[in-house]
Amino acid sequence: MQLGVASSVVRLLIRSAHKGGGGRPRREHGVMKGPDKRSSTQASAAFQSLRLVFVLATVMWASFLYYHFTVLSAGARRATVLDGASADPCRGRYVYVHDLPPRFNADILRGCQNTSDQYRWPDMCGFISNAGLGRALADPLDGDFTGENGWYGTHQFALDAIFHNRMRQYECLTTHSALANAVFVPFYAGFDFVRYHWGYDNATRDAASVELTDWLMRRPEWARMGGRDHFLVAGRTGFDFRRSNNMNPSWGTDLLNMPGGREMSVLVLEVSRVPHSREYAVPYPTYFHPRSDADVRRWQDRVRGLERRSLIAFVGAPRPDNPYNIRQQIIAQCEASDVCRLLGCGFGTSQCHTPGNIMRLFQRATFCLQPPGDSYTRRSAFDSMVAGCIPVFFHPVSAYLQYWWHLPVHHETYSVFIPEDDVRSRNVSIEAVLRAIPPETVERMRDEVIKMIPRLVYADPRSKLETVKDAFDVAVEGIIDKVARARAEAAADESSFSHAMEMFGFRRK
Repeated sequence: MQLGVASSVVRLLIRSAHKGGGGRPRREHGVMKGPDKRSSTQASAAFQSLRLVFVLATVMWASFLYYHFTVLSAGARRATVLDGASADPCRGRYVYVHDLPPRFNADILRGCQNTSDQYRWPDMCGFISNAGLGRALADPLDGDFTGENGWYGTHQFALDAIFHNRMRQYECLTTHSALANAVFVPFYAGFDFVRYHWGYDNATRDAASVELTDWLMRRPEWARMGGRDHFLVAGRTGFDFRRSNNMNPSWGTDLLNMPGGREMSVLVLEVSRVPHSREYAVPYPTYFHPRSDADVRRWQDRVRGLERRSLIAFVGAPRPDNPYNIRQQIIAQCEASDVCRLLGCGFGTSQCHTPGNIMRLFQRATFCLQPPGDSYTRRSAFDSMVAGCIPVFFHPVSAYLQYWWHLPVHHETYSVFIPEDDVRSRNVSIEAVLRAIPPETVERMRDEVIKMIPRLVYADPRSKLETVKDAFDVAVEGIIDKVARARAEAAADESSFSHAMEMFGFRRK
């Protein structure tokens, strides 16, 4: 209604301008004559200027109204659509997967033994077996963490393969791209990073990314929204794919800065900056990959009933080369405490690469410390929450300013925050802070953590969950919603502009 009123007002103003334009009649020697030509020309020019001003003003006003009444109500419209979509449960959920040449995914995995530096990166072949989950675990102690129970030696950077294999089982795939609500690009960006990271020049590091974006931008699917409905998974931090923004000019690829790469949405383990309009953080892969809803419920029941004998646990190594990092102070406080259990990860030790050791420590603790390491986020944070341990964060970027789709907005419901500046300046006792939390609050926080577990794990790609939504499901829903908003905004802009142009007599040819 508001848009119609605005249109009527503009038409009245235009009609008034027509009536007044052309100049006034003039009298010469007592005879009435037509308007003066110079006056008529000036009036015509003024009218054209007025017309342009009205076009611009109306476009802005119509855009605002359309956005207000169309985009902001998108959620309500989607709910209405879903109510009437029982005949098609995939309506609004379709995903089209590009059939990429194998050099962009399968061929990369075939070279898993040829990583660029065996000293820094181990043989990745074992980590990509079992659909990307890694080798099945065989727990020699109590048999809890075995492949039969859904436990694998999953690498923290294996998400490219895991997500692609999960997508193959997605119930709403379509071979008709025009029906798709989002378009998935199964490029293994994280594994591509590894194979050429050390000992190669930047042209070699970027070669696959350049070929990929060139291939995509020539596809008709790309032209539909200029790539804004496309998404890919880059199973590392966003920094690893924005070399030109990094302090180290030879670190990583520049995939997300190049044409084609910067238009797509990308799921990463940590965003390169906060906030970011194209990067979306998703959980690190953990060791647990349930095969059924029953597997999830069974694990939740187990961790809910565990006896937590330690107040605090920490798994990690110090960062002696980085005096700003607080890990050294955290380790010192833990070693001085009778209620803190530490699993050191110094150079040459293997205990931090033994999933059973890590998970047992987390299961026995009430709080698990998660300070920044090489970056703000840690795989350990997700491992600890899967074990039912309440995470303690020291920097807001470690969890609160990303993972919007997977973690609760109200972080105090599931975690504890201790500012790292207080730890660095030795003004806080971590043990004292945690002991001061009332037992009933601790119980509520643990219950919230256990409820979150399904959203933090990636189900076994070779099986299917029925009603439980895992980290994959949550991420796909988030991407589809993001694309729907982008499409609605584009439609609003187009509709507003076309309406305003037609209002003033302009028509597209």
